[in-house]
Amino acid sequence: MGMELSENTIRDNMPEYIGGGQQQQQVALQNQHPVILPGSSSSLVAPVSGAVPVVARTQQLSHGIRQAVLCKDAEGKIGIRVKSINKGIFVCLVTKGSAAAMGGLRFGDQILQINGENMAGYSENKVHDIFRKAGVNNIVVAVRDRPFERTLTLHKDSTGHLGFQYKDGKITAIAVNSSAARNGLLVDHNLLEINGQNVIGLKDKEVSKTIDEGGQILTVTVIPNFLYQHMVKNMSCSLVKKMMDHSNPDM
Repeated sequence: MGMELSENTIRDNMPEYIGGGQQQQQVALQNQHPVILPGSSSSLVAPVSGAVPVVARTQQLSHGIRQAVLCKDAEGKIGIRVKSINKGIFVCLVTKGSAAAMGGLRFGDQILQINGENMAGYSENKVHDIFRKAGVNNIVVAVRDRPFERTLTLHKDSTGHLGFQYKDGKITAIAVNSSAARNGLLVDHNLLEINGQNVIGLKDKEVSKTIDEGGQILTVTVIPNFLYQHMVKNMSCSLVKKMMDHSNPDM
């Protein structure tokens, strides 16, 4: 069985999908309080991150449609698992070193077509079966770039913090007047990527190390927790940590 999202479910769990986001961003840009970057002159400030020109080049999430051409490995596998949400098919696991990983598929991507066949309304089992029956080479997959996820760019403060707390990858608290607060990060969301690197299944101390080593400005990709829990359901933490592709992205 897949997952269905009603309008009330979206309003209760995904407030960032309710209209007015652009208007709210414009208001935030008008009313923001500049923040001096550590070690900088008083003329260099860190505004709401969307206004920083360099940030536009670091964003990883476009929500656009792309094509991936996959080939099976020696065991006849592609290295992917999927989940059904709202009659759509979404990637919930990409195995490290697999054809899916090399083809650029990531957690949360929506699979629209496989070899020209539309996936809308298909069950998870049917999609897995299509992959199993596909030929060894030239499996053409049409993918929409992670429609349920958001990427935000955050600045560390003078103490090296971004302004949020998390436990088991789930964001539990947002600090007042922090970069996380100014840029619209929300609690009850799960961390998926830091600077494009998948952190799903990693221990919190490993995530902290990734953040510490990520530089002064980081991109953080998140997904609502209730969607995350559905997508990783029936997958043990050890399985996710062992199999998930956590390789560093090409910069």
